[in-house]
Amino acid sequence: MRVARSMVLVALLPLFAACQLLDGPRESASHVGQTRMQGQLTAADGKLLFQPCNEQRSYVVNDTGGTSVLQEAATLADDQGKLFADVRGRIANGADSRLDLGQLYRVERSGTACDDPNFKLLILRAAGHGPEWNVKVSGKGMVIDRAGQPPLALPYVEEQLGDGRFNLSTEANNQRIELWVAPQRCVDSSSGSVQHMSAELRIDGQVQRGCGYFGGSRND
Repeated sequence: MRVARSMVLVALLPLFAACQLLDGPRESASHVGQTRMQGQLTAADGKLLFQPCNEQRSYVVNDTGGTSVLQEAATLADDQGKLFADVRGRIANGADSRLDLGQLYRVERSGTACDDPNFKLLILRAAGHGPEWNVKVSGKGMVIDRAGQPPLALPYVEEQLGDGRFNLSTEANNQRIELWVAPQRCVDSSSGSVQHMSAELRIDGQVQRGCGYFGGSRND
């Protein structure tokens, strides 16, 4: 089990004497019997269809979790590209080939997201704009990219705050760096993609806001 303020050590760089111990993929009680899937969304005959990555079959989306995926897809849909969705649900292979959708992690315009080689390795990804920043968290630590600065690869401590909120903190070059994450619908101001978490990157008290989602290594 994950404990609040648990120090986990990662063999990230030789100079770090400490590492982070991270749980493997976990499944909450509400997710029992459901599967995390990624694929393409399309509309046909007044229905929303989901085609999992690298599969030919499509499933009618039944939004049992009240995710508002139909509205989100309608907002993003255009004639310029494919719509990608990262979801959790249960497939019913009966006569109607249905996907009972329980959770929406993200939906975005993309024809290449199915081919992302890093997705399964990520625990969390968060990003924002003005200025640009990007944080990728994996079992090897966190990598922070900011506009005009070299990437920072660092170990971190995770603190659970309740209600699905948590923060990741680290210190480097006499700087206090924190990533605060909360389960809240968030729209990327640049791409328009919808993600299931809001995020704040705080460096020495300066706050930059953005959105985030769990990668394939975390099943919350």
